[in-house]
Amino acid sequence: IDVDFEHERREEVIQHIYQKYGRHRAGLCATVIHYRPRSAIREVGKVMGLSQDVTSALADTVWGSWGKDMSAASTAQAGLDLNDPLLRRTVKLAEDMIGMPRHLSQHVGGFILTEGPLPETVPIGNAAMPDRSFIEWDKDDIDELRILKVDVLALGMLTCIRKCFDLLRAHEGRRLTLASIPHCDDTYAMLQRGDSIGTFQVESRAQMAMLPRLKPKVFYDLVIQVAIVRPGPIQGNMVHPYLRRRAGLERVEYPAPAPECGPPDELHAILNRTEGVPIFQEQAMKIAMVAAEFSLAEVDALRKAMATFRSRGTIGRLEELMVSRMVGRGYSREFAERCFNQIKGFGEYGFPESHATAFAHLAYVSAWLKCHHPAAFAAALLNSQPMGFYAPAQIVRDAREHGVTVLPADVNFSEWDNTLEPCDGRFALRLGLRQIEGLSRPLAERLCRARDRAYADLADLKTRAGCDARAVRLIAAADGLRSMGLDRRAGLWQARALRDAPELPLFGRRAEGAEP
Repeated sequence: IDVDFEHERREEVIQHIYQKYGRHRAGLCATVIHYRPRSAIREVGKVMGLSQDVTSALADTVWGSWGKDMSAASTAQAGLDLNDPLLRRTVKLAEDMIGMPRHLSQHVGGFILTEGPLPETVPIGNAAMPDRSFIEWDKDDIDELRILKVDVLALGMLTCIRKCFDLLRAHEGRRLTLASIPHCDDTYAMLQRGDSIGTFQVESRAQMAMLPRLKPKVFYDLVIQVAIVRPGPIQGNMVHPYLRRRAGLERVEYPAPAPECGPPDELHAILNRTEGVPIFQEQAMKIAMVAAEFSLAEVDALRKAMATFRSRGTIGRLEELMVSRMVGRGYSREFAERCFNQIKGFGEYGFPESHATAFAHLAYVSAWLKCHHPAAFAAALLNSQPMGFYAPAQIVRDAREHGVTVLPADVNFSEWDNTLEPCDGRFALRLGLRQIEGLSRPLAERLCRARDRAYADLADLKTRAGCDARAVRLIAAADGLRSMGLDRRAGLWQARALRDAPELPLFGRRAEGAEP
């Protein structure tokens, strides 16, 4: 079971599970960390006595995470000679270690829940983080023993949407929920233009390029949009046929078996919602059951093979079985191979229709908020960082392009979070102190608490808020002193004169005109 929660409240959910079921019945499962090329080179290099410079130079030539190629070309690129026996032995050992287990780590959110006490079933221990228990088995062991696992996952967009709803309730008195967002044409029109920076799941460059081509008009179009830019449909060459059929450039046809092998419309019920082209994981599974007449045991083996990239051998055997059966029943080999290529793509990243529907709902809600409340959405997005594809500066630029007035971070007006301020009959986005790089949250919150009246000058700011000279310089560099009449240049100039240490008594008496 996978459940997504707000990423800022995930620890709250984890502790709730411990409190509800008890640490004697709930625990986080382990995950096995395996040696990858770079880590293998570094570890073997240490054992073999190579210097850090040599191991780093060799490790930097390895591209990617899972490859096994540590050929002479890589060592030559690093300026190393593979004829050296010590170096040759190091590379050979590193190649042998790739893929071997290195250590156990804590799963990011995979809980197991047992009916009886955990110690009767599995070894348990206390995690380094407070109030956490973990077990020493990974998800493959748990699957084999049929133990219930619940993945407590985190989504930054859920945090963003909740914060946006809070802002709209506070400033406009409007109470919104995920279920009450209306469906309207202008939101879909915005998505059709590829205007989706900051939204959920459709904000990547590939998705933004696909939106004007697919042109979603209703919710189910958005479900397909979320699922189609994935390894499965792309690897199965299903994307272009779907787009051509959707645009009316190609006739919708449903592959059919030989007349003596089955009814001609046996795939119609499976593929009619997607123009005769399989897009979702469930469709690929149903084609295996109907067109290749897979048994329940064979379908279960296919499901397991799709679920993990480690099942390379299993996938190959099932491919031969499925393609040969479909061809034997009268389907074209080209269609059968495309279907199975899609299944292999799902093995890298499966995307079932139910998953796509849930994500499409969040994609629409985020797009609606961006379309109708761009200032509140931008503020919530900035307050939920880090998340998504785009840096804060890009989010601010996009908000300006949508007509939002953006007010700078200011020592006398900004809170820690980004907020909304009335401006010319609308709400403007006031950047928060969190946008000032290097400024800590405790210091910023202390600055806000001490602001019972406006800070008059830098000395007043330093004294009342307890800011050190470094913090004042950070605020000045961010042009956050405008309300004091200081632009960035003047603020930085004056901030240079501030000192954290008190004057020595010797220099203090000189300033007063006393004899040294």
